Amino acid sequence: MLSVSEAQRAISKAIAALPAETVSLASAAGRVLAQAVTAERDQPPFDRVTMDGIALRHAALASGRDTFAIAGTQFAGDAALTLNADDQCIEIMTGAMLPPGSDCIVPVERTKHDDGKVVIEPGYHAEPGQFVHRQGSDHAGGHRLLERGHKISALDVALLASAGLATVSVARQPVLQVLSTGNELVAAGEPIAQHQVRLSNGPALVAMLAAQGYSESAHAHIADDPGAMREVIRKMLADSDVLVLSGGVSMGKADFVPRVLDELGVKRVFHKIAQRPGKPMWFGVAPGGTAVFALPGNPVSALTCCRHYLLPALLRASG
Repeated sequence: MLSVSEAQRAISKAIAALPAETVSLASAAGRVLAQAVTAERDQPPFDRVTMDGIALRHAALASGRDTFAIAGTQFAGDAALTLNADDQCIEIMTGAMLPPGSDCIVPVERTKHDDGKVVIEPGYHAEPGQFVHRQGSDHAGGHRLLERGHKISALDVALLASAGLATVSVARQPVLQVLSTGNELVAAGEPIAQHQVRLSNGPALVAMLAAQGYSESAHAHIADDPGAMREVIRKMLADSDVLVLSGGVSMGKADFVPRVLDELGVKRVFHKIAQRPGKPMWFGVAPGGTAVFALPGNPVSALTCCRHYLLPALLRASG
């Protein structure tokens, strides 16, 4: 019987890495990067204005000048205008490029417009470079933004977009199937007899997988019939990267799962772990490479083993 750490190492050694695939930026959240991501260019890519107001020369303001002629208006996305004189200013909007010849932004709230001129409010003090987000101050072009193996968050999608990536290489989502076994199990919403129990492990396992980004797992239920079980599992092995079984792995007369897996040529890596709950867990690999996690039927045991062994194995397989 393996220890917990020995079981983890055995799974890690046996689980196959998932290949990479290319997905659109819209589909990238929650996936695991199969590439490093570098900055397309400096961020910001220019000296960026961070306040609506006027762009002027700080030296002119510091000399005591408080009135400036409006030489033009520049919006975010416009090509930069050039400020040519100390007695001029350019109306500027948040996000616009700092006009060459200017080095200071005075907020619109601190100004008053008067017949084509702008008057600064009395006593207003400005600093050189204020309200200017300097080019490259976040990062330089070519800077490593995200590493291979990073799980993409919603904020990371913004980074990917800022790097100019319309598509990104990620680990392929594994094809997952979950099979609950047991004569006693009845799905929610179905009539149930006194001697039966509700089928809860399968839906809970699917939900636990989905919460970690593995949202495509399918679930089925089969009775404790070795022949029927053999055919269902045979098909699932052919159609899955990972097969998760719940129930039928202990020592009872109806615990057919280990025998059926052996008959189907699934190589057992281990059966039983020195832990509680979850001691009867079984793990192996089918001839085609499908990893098989046969979890105990006890609900606490099944979810504990899923969290402690299956989910980390999927993340490792994703890189």
